Amino acid sequence: MAAVLDERSSSESDIFPYMFAPSLEGGLVSNESPAPADPRVGLAHHRTDLANLRTGLALDRTALAWVRTTLTMASFGFGMVAFFRSLRQAAPTPDVVRLHQGAIFFGTALIVLGALSTILAALSQWLSLRKLRRGETPRVSQWPLSITVSMLVAVLFLVGLWILLAR
Repeated sequence: MAAVLDERSSSESDIFPYMFAPSLEGGLVSNESPAPADPRVGLAHHRTDLANLRTGLALDRTALAWVRTTLTMASFGFGMVAFFRSLRQAAPTPDVVRLHQGAIFFGTALIVLGALSTILAALSQWLSLRKLRRGETPRVSQWPLSITVSMLVAVLFLVGLWILLAR
């Protein structure tokens, strides 16, 4: 027994002392089946609970970031329509009328995209928290909400640019 313990390097026993402690049977304690009285088991459960709490809080921060983003999109849409409406009232030329119509289209699209993104963010938050409460690991989908909304905004910009340049 002493020969087995002496063959190890001292750094291994410093890092993993529980793996190389002598057991009552004369062998080495395995890390595969810890004894039920091991105090580290309770600590591991406590750390897992804290990890779940941190994950839940991170999901909440992500949801709040989505709310800020979607409110900004919708506010920008409303602001764009109002700005071009005031410009149209000040100088009702054909070019300004055309710009106002484009602003109405683009602003409405931003408002709808903001509302849709808010609903999708709430749904994603709810599903992730439900998985976390069940003890499952929340997974990142192949098309996360951020990529989906970014692609929709890019398509919206391209359509708006095409409409603006086509006239």
